[in-house]
Order: sequence, then structure tokens, then C-alpha cells
Amino acid sequence: MPDSHFVSSALVVFLLSYLVGCTPCGFLIGKFNGLDIRRHGSCNIGATNVRRTLGRDWGLLCFFLDFFKGYLPVLVIGHGLGAATAVGFEWGGIFAAFGTVLGHVYPCWLNFKGGKGVATSLGSVLGVAFWPVLIGGVFWLLSFLRYRIVAIASMVAGVAMAFTAFVMRVAGNDKVHWPAVFLLTILAALIIYRHKENIQRIRDGKELAFGKIRR
Repeated sequence: MPDSHFVSSALVVFLLSYLVGCTPCGFLIGKFNGLDIRRHGSCNIGATNVRRTLGRDWGLLCFFLDFFKGYLPVLVIGHGLGAATAVGFEWGGIFAAFGTVLGHVYPCWLNFKGGKGVATSLGSVLGVAFWPVLIGGVFWLLSFLRYRIVAIASMVAGVAMAFTAFVMRVAGNDKVHWPAVFLLTILAALIIYRHKENIQRIRDGKELAFGKIRR
């Protein structure tokens, strides 16, 4: 069984990261502009809906805020605090990444209804496994250029990151460890699950290409 000190340290890292992840950047940007982003476009607080509703600049700001909301807790809380406690550097990063993504997807301040976790997942995983994120980014771009649908690109990127991490680990690359593979697999599944409505619209031919406005 895990040591009690490990469990308590992991819980602290996870909860602190979760609270950071709960910061609803898209919602706050909407309020700054005098509207509730949850009542416009796809009714999501993520960067894609912010961009569609408020324009490119606000969408980019939301993306980078969500991205760094995932990246910084891994560095500061996961690797920093984790290394100073029983949870350790590696597992600290894993618990911090998982916590901040869950905070974004299920924020306690918004009745646990948040974004889809793509930008925050990218940021959090960057602090854990650099190369899988880079490969995932390439697949995101290629998929987006092919289909012009963010949902498809996001799901492809999530799967690509998990698969890349798995291949690197099996090949013996010491830059990716099994905890990171497990994390990326869970995040890929979470991203796909959070896009279940998009998947249905894609099947029905109703999903909008990037740049178009939902009325």
C-alpha cells in the first residue's frame, strides 16, 4: 500500500492544482465584455467558443490563459512542492497535471461545468512529457488544416499525444515514464468524452467549420 505521507502529499498537490484549474478564464473574459459566455455560441467557456463569440484576440487570450493555467501548476506545485514532499518530482507533476485539467473541466465555481480541457491539457502535459505534446501539436495542425474543425483536431491531438508517449516508453526512452503514459491516456479519453456532443454533430453533418458562427 502507498505510504501515508505519499498519499497526503499527493492529495495536497492535486487539490491545490485543482483549485488553480478551476479559474474559469473564458467565463471571466466573457464577464469582462458584459456577457455570460455560457449563453452564447456553443455555450462552452473554452477558447474556441470565446473566439467565435468575442473575436480572435479574445480567443487567443483565453487559449494562452488556459494553457498556462495547466503549465504553471505542474512546474510550481507538482515539481516544486512535490519534490519537497513525499510525493516526489515525477509523481508530483502527474498529480498536478491531472488536478488542473479536472479543475478546468469540472470547476467547482461553475457547478462543475467547464471547458473541454484541450488547452489546459496541452499546458499541463508540456511540463510532464515535452515530445508527445510537440507531436500532438503537429497532428492538431494537420487535422485542422484538413477538416477546419477544432473538435476533430483536438481529439486527434489527444490520441496522438497518448500514442506517442506509449511508443516512446516501449522503445525505452527515459524522457517518458509510465505514469506520464497513463496520464496522457486518461486525458485523451477525457478530451474525447468532453467532445461527445461535437461527435454527434459531426456524424449529423452539423458541426461548424472554424470561423463560422452558430445561430
